[in-house]
Amino acid sequence: MRLWKRGPVVFCAIALVVLAANIALSLVPVVGIVLGQLLLPLAECGLLYASLAADRGEAPRMRHLIAVAAAPPRALAAVVASGFVVFAAEALVAQAVGGFNMLAPESNAESISGVTLVATYAAGVAVSLPVTFVPFAALFDGAGLRDAFAQSGAAFARNPAPLALYGALSLALLMLGLATGGIGLLLALPWSAAASYAAWKDVFGVA
Repeated sequence: MRLWKRGPVVFCAIALVVLAANIALSLVPVVGIVLGQLLLPLAECGLLYASLAADRGEAPRMRHLIAVAAAPPRALAAVVASGFVVFAAEALVAQAVGGFNMLAPESNAESISGVTLVATYAAGVAVSLPVTFVPFAALFDGAGLRDAFAQSGAAFARNPAPLALYGALSLALLMLGLATGGIGLLLALPWSAAASYAAWKDVFGVA
């Protein structure tokens, strides 16, 4: 909250762009979804760069939305790979629990139930915990794909309880955001991103 308060309007604006891009890409079956898995994890890094700026006493800016473009290819690959792991878990659960095809969400939107929705996002949050710190290791510490995943996994293994609580709160925020027609996600996404940034600093002892 301390980080978010240093630029709430910009944080929410970045989240709005990410959500709008997600909706637009989801309208295109298969191709749009696959493209989304390449672009959206990178766009979401704008919230991490905004958190970094706020932590340095700078004002978050909309340009942080594209700051990830300056990262080396191996860092981009690590971010995309971590996002794909989460999406794959969600897609498998959605199909297994409710027969919902996440590669063509618009074509079978009527078939998804509340139980399937909660189970899908719960699986995504659970799988995301071991890879929570991959973007930080890759973007801010210069780690390669393998090292970024190894560092994040080791950090999770050392702190399973607090990260599980973080995951539960993130899921609650996500559900609240969906329950408000997506409006609440304008707060949920920045808060979760800023919390993960704070956790990264704490767990890795970053000054």
